[in-house]
Amino acid sequence: MAYLSRAWSTPLCRFTSRHFASLVYSEEVCQAKADKKPIVALESTIITHGMPYPKNLETALQVEEVIREKGAIPATIAILKGQLTVGLSKTELEYLAKAKGVVKASRRDMAPVMANKLDGATTVAGTIIASELAGIPVFVTGGIGGVHREGHNTMDVSADLTELGRRRTLVVCSGVKSILDIGRTLEYLETQGVTVCSFGDSQDFPAFYTIKSGFKAPYHVSDATQAARVLYSSHKLQLSSGIVIAVPVPIEHAMDENMIEAAIKSALLDANKLGIQGKEVTPFLLAAVSKATGGESLAANIALIKNNARIGADIAVQFQRLRNADDFDNDFNIGNTKTRKCKTDTKRQYHTCAETGGNSNVDNGNVLVVGGSNVDRMFRIIEENVRSSNSERVWRRWSRRTRAPVRRMHTGTPRASGGSTSKPSAGNDLHRRPNSRSK
Repeated sequence: MAYLSRAWSTPLCRFTSRHFASLVYSEEVCQAKADKKPIVALESTIITHGMPYPKNLETALQVEEVIREKGAIPATIAILKGQLTVGLSKTELEYLAKAKGVVKASRRDMAPVMANKLDGATTVAGTIIASELAGIPVFVTGGIGGVHREGHNTMDVSADLTELGRRRTLVVCSGVKSILDIGRTLEYLETQGVTVCSFGDSQDFPAFYTIKSGFKAPYHVSDATQAARVLYSSHKLQLSSGIVIAVPVPIEHAMDENMIEAAIKSALLDANKLGIQGKEVTPFLLAAVSKATGGESLAANIALIKNNARIGADIAVQFQRLRNADDFDNDFNIGNTKTRKCKTDTKRQYHTCAETGGNSNVDNGNVLVVGGSNVDRMFRIIEENVRSSNSERVWRRWSRRTRAPVRRMHTGTPRASGGSTSKPSAGNDLHRRPNSRSK
């Protein structure tokens, strides 16, 4: 497998998150994070496995430009030579579009691909993982995976669904790919606690190429602002599951349901005859459907991903505004507010903040217990108030037990009658305690 050389790549920003996963950002994404601009994550499997060259490269560049025009920054995610990269240059996108043998990297594949310094195109699941590590809450794709047809017998269920159940990412898509069992997929998403909303004027859940799937979405949002409020509320509640915003394909590119269904059934029969299984099924079926429809399905695929990019960028922009707005916290009255003042909702009759600020009426030094409770107090030793006449080694041992900061301490002068020195004790001015025994 050919590897991508970094010599001709754009400048990169290396960052290690609190999850200890080393990420590399493009210069554009790195600057956007510093400026707190809205960012939209994009997967790379659609480039390597979803479309033929050069349509894949053209579409990737056009989708990124759509996001920029809407005021957000695109961040296409991939693994390049073992490095998880957030934001790709034009040269890197072209490399992926032409490359052969790039690993389709879902959750189970990411660690081996990185360990062996391979190239990997992130799936929906893989991109969700990277998005959360990078602190990007909005992700745009064409369609998510799901429960495959005959999945009740084969147990072929996409990792996209379980990842959506454990990550706080909003995914903008055109529903579930129509090659899948949409009804069982919606049931599985419900089990995982994933919020599913249709977007627009209807509550119909779309089926990728078609506007309707025959199923209704549990919830409905009419515009990007409403979708952003759902995401914001989910974050305030600290829910550990994601959100699916299902956007129907633009009506001028919507396809006939009967024609698509016939093409899918024919492609499924061919896949069974050829013994195609696992993660190779989806790209095979998409290619077969495109061929059977004379390329119409590919045109619909390109149209819907661009439309999803517009809506996803709008949601990211609105979410950033809501997160920065002072009055939005007060409207919802959930969790800590920006003023960090403890407030009580008279209708709900309970406190809605976890901490109190300096202007609070609560006395931080006194604790009143009604009933029974355990109260822990932690004391921090300040360097200026501690002196030790013993060696720094003794201080280090003592500081580890008390969680005090380990720093070089000032050494006091031993007293003539003093023997061995005990550990410092708490007080306004801590001194060495002389041994009570005299020599």
